[in-house]
Amino acid sequence: MIIVQITTAADTVSMAANQDSSVKIIDLLFQGGFMMIPILLLSLGAVYIFVERVLTINKAAKTPSDFMNEVRNKVQQGDVQGAKLLCAQSDTPIVNMIEKGVNRIGSPLKTIEVAIENIGKIEIFKLEKNLSLMATISGAAPMLGFLGTVIGMIKAFISIAQEEGSVSPKLLSEGIYTAMITTAAGLFVGILAYLGYNYLISRVQKVIHRMEYTSVEFIDLLQEPKS
Repeated sequence: MIIVQITTAADTVSMAANQDSSVKIIDLLFQGGFMMIPILLLSLGAVYIFVERVLTINKAAKTPSDFMNEVRNKVQQGDVQGAKLLCAQSDTPIVNMIEKGVNRIGSPLKTIEVAIENIGKIEIFKLEKNLSLMATISGAAPMLGFLGTVIGMIKAFISIAQEEGSVSPKLLSEGIYTAMITTAAGLFVGILAYLGYNYLISRVQKVIHRMEYTSVEFIDLLQEPKS
């Protein structure tokens, strides 16, 4: 009799495992409830921001390696117009800063520095566009997931309270794992958004560092004694 009970219990566990393994991820997502909709929208927004920013930053970083050498040669030769034409061939933050400085050649050095600095601030603002929104998504997605879990647990306990007699373990387990789906989804989106945000920040910082180095190099060029 004991052997029969053990065998039956083992068969039950095996059947449950087979049923669990047959559950598809997409089916679980649909069981997460209406809170999965804002989490899905946040995930789509994070992907869009990440791709758009990567393309923008890659474009901003594509400054010709010999650009400053050519500008230096033309400025030292007094060919300011040639330096302007050289700057007009590219559209990157570094080139835009140097172009503003070249256009101000002949003005006081302080005026040139302020002009370059102002252009630099505008270019940095363009590079950091929507990054704050990415950071918001990384924090909001897990919070929405937890909110969905709380709502799901409340519904589960309401269903339990409405049951007459003994509560079915299946009813309890289904309510709980459905509620936990939103937490898992929110954490997944939040972690990816957080990693993407930090990656974009590191890329932007590299471009800003190059902008600062190039602007200092250009100001030093203007201060060199004329031969």
